[in-house]
Amino acid sequence: MAVIETRNLTYTYPNAAKPSISGVSIKIEKGEFVLITGPSGCGKTTLCRCFNGLIPHFYQGELKGEITVAGMDATKHPTYEMAKHVGLVFQNPENQLFALSVEKDVAFGLENLGLSREEMRKRVDWALNLTGIYDLRERSPHEVSGGQQQRVAIAAVLAMQPEIVVLDEPTSFLDPLSAEKIFEVIYEFNKKLGITVVLVEHRLDLTAKYADHIIVMDEGKVCFDGEPRGVLSREEPRLIGIGIPKATLLYQMLRRDGLSLSNTTPLSSQELSKLILEAFEAA
Repeated sequence: MAVIETRNLTYTYPNAAKPSISGVSIKIEKGEFVLITGPSGCGKTTLCRCFNGLIPHFYQGELKGEITVAGMDATKHPTYEMAKHVGLVFQNPENQLFALSVEKDVAFGLENLGLSREEMRKRVDWALNLTGIYDLRERSPHEVSGGQQQRVAIAAVLAMQPEIVVLDEPTSFLDPLSAEKIFEVIYEFNKKLGITVVLVEHRLDLTAKYADHIIVMDEGKVCFDGEPRGVLSREEPRLIGIGIPKATLLYQMLRRDGLSLSNTTPLSSQELSKLILEAFEAA
């Protein structure tokens, strides 16, 4: 069952010469880990703002087409109602951290939901433990590292236990090792809790291996939409500037050079090394 569905969705920001997204029709199933990628300015962030009602309720402009999220028409339900079902983690965590302590930041959304003190305590501790920042709970969110701030932002969204978590390039300020740790946390709560994850990311080397479904955008349109191995093994995504995982590219080169490798396109170096080992053992 689709938890997010758009039909011919087109949105133009106020005073813009052309739409930011145009004719976007996609389906995201409940429990999927979906990767949205594409060159800068292709409309990824705009699409995410439609998922939680920021467009059209906060950003003005012209929205055409249909969008249903968690069974609700996103154009008719207010943002505060959408926030009960969809959590959005911004690119820059400082944009959503403002309290005097990490713990208070994570509790803020729960206070707005009107939960009991006991339930809030339980959820805050659970989210802090899940993201590995329980020891930082009394620190100011502005005194911790960028990676820790990102974990606070994710914990604040998880504590509200939404059906869908949308993350807009959540590790763009982090080094690859810190980013990898964040992606592992995201993947874990997708698999353990069944939360639908929509991740906007250009670093496919780090993320493609986690995805069930990939959507490639360019110039406001969806160019490819499907299973990651199938989409990333094609030539066209690379030509529009998508950073195809290095393991996938190397696999294609080795196959062209005549190495007898399995037909399963690898998305990570671990998968590629396993395929090469199998090829040599079979030789």
